[in-house]
Amino acid sequence: MKLKSAILFLVITIATVLTGCEQLIVLDPKGPQAETQANDIIISASIMLFIVLAVFGILAYMLIKYRASKQKEDYEPPHIEGSILVESICVGIPVLIVAVLSFMSVQSNYKVEATPAGYEDKEPLVVYASSSAWKWHFSYPEEGIETVNYLYIPTDRALEFKLYSFGTISSFWIPQLGGQKYAMSDMVNTLHLAADVPGEYMGRNANFNGKGFAENTFNVTAMPQNEFDDWVEEVKDTASPITEEKFDELLEPGHLGQLTFTGTHLDFRPAPEGEHGGHNHGSSSNEDDSDEENHEDHDHEDHDHEESEHHH
Repeated sequence: MKLKSAILFLVITIATVLTGCEQLIVLDPKGPQAETQANDIIISASIMLFIVLAVFGILAYMLIKYRASKQKEDYEPPHIEGSILVESICVGIPVLIVAVLSFMSVQSNYKVEATPAGYEDKEPLVVYASSSAWKWHFSYPEEGIETVNYLYIPTDRALEFKLYSFGTISSFWIPQLGGQKYAMSDMVNTLHLAADVPGEYMGRNANFNGKGFAENTFNVTAMPQNEFDDWVEEVKDTASPITEEKFDELLEPGHLGQLTFTGTHLDFRPAPEGEHGGHNHGSSSNEDDSDEENHEDHDHEDHDHEESEHHH
């Protein structure tokens, strides 16, 4: 009776939990990169499910066939030194599984790290996506606009995101368009994506970085190129320009709504790439202080040299 009650409780619990499950959006891809990764997840899960079912099937077979009650009282198991066939199967199957999964992973990595298939001949839209605590800043250098906590992108066009951070490490992730990639200070990571289907998607920071992490999200809207162009023109006609003072306010820790500006912070706070890469990127004051210290050290050395010559 107790066993039946336990089984009934387990079934009811599982059914209750599953009714609250939403569709896994990573398995509902809307772009070529996400589709590649979704296929890998499905294939990997299928292989692992097959292994689990095979192992439990063999276990059940062994328990039933060689159970103690089935054997005679005077039964003694044969003495076996080893079996080349069994050992080959035990070693060969795991090696084969690892080889298949490794081949898939390497092949997929090359695909998702490159321009999406079918978009090689199209000019990509470059977006600088920078994070701060706990916000996302999207700069469109070619369009001359900037948004906060929301992203508009054209469909059927390659997207090239330049990722970096003004604080702790964040992780840029739009599950239905592709995998996550880190945004770090003092360097820029490039993420290639594309959206095949117009719609609204969820984006977020996938790396825990403090108390504001849970709400460190952004909305993504994919639309045809002509609608995207109309939106850019509307922003240029209606939005206020971004200033260095305003941008410094935006970098203060906290949450904000969706904001839109003309111009980008790249004009006065360049991304940490090229000549602006490395530590203390974009900090002219540090460079000036360093030059001044070097100048003072040089003057001090000249003064010591003069005193030494006077002494002699």
